[in-house]
Amino acid sequence: MPLYEYVCKDCGHHFDTLRSYKDADKPIRCKNCLSEQTIRAISVFYAQSDGRSITQNGSGCGSCSGGSCGSCGHSH
Repeated sequence: MPLYEYVCKDCGHHFDTLRSYKDADKPIRCKNCLSEQTIRAISVFYAQSDGRSITQNGSGCGSCSGGSCGSCGHSH
């Protein structure tokens, strides 16, 4: 089952949970305040292999825009 991220509109809490694809956009109770006013969030990921950065567009992390970045260790 995929792991989805959600944000509570009432308390702002971010949480994730394993759900089937068919249930991904159905209401889910917030793990913090138990409200059902939640929305599915866009998930961001970062993967690294053999010291090289592997991203969807190949340009590195979003904060360094493909250059050298001291905060994430990415270098071109």
